[in-house]
Amino acid sequence: MTYEEIFNKIQDMTKDIDVSMIQEHLAYQFNIRGEGEGAFYIEVKEGKLYVEPYEYYDRDAIFICTSEVLFQLMSGSLDPVKAFTIGKLKVEGDLGKALKLKEFISAA
Repeated sequence: MTYEEIFNKIQDMTKDIDVSMIQEHLAYQFNIRGEGEGAFYIEVKEGKLYVEPYEYYDRDAIFICTSEVLFQLMSGSLDPVKAFTIGKLKVEGDLGKALKLKEFISAA
């Protein structure tokens, strides 16, 4: 898959996620490694979810993984904590805020 295909699939997977219950600001950058390498970000702001195809410099956390792991995380078939524990997902930044990703993935 190309980066564009990966990004479009992520946009499609996240379009119906309801984050209205999250009132704090969260910003996550995803660095895709391997096939389709690139970066994009997901931001929760004022109860709305934004997905944009570029880096976000005022982020709370960076998630680093392959596109395969990313799709498993977004579909809910792989728990983010387990992925981190077994080394499939690297996380840099605020781990407390990074854990909140699980909340809205579960809402998908």
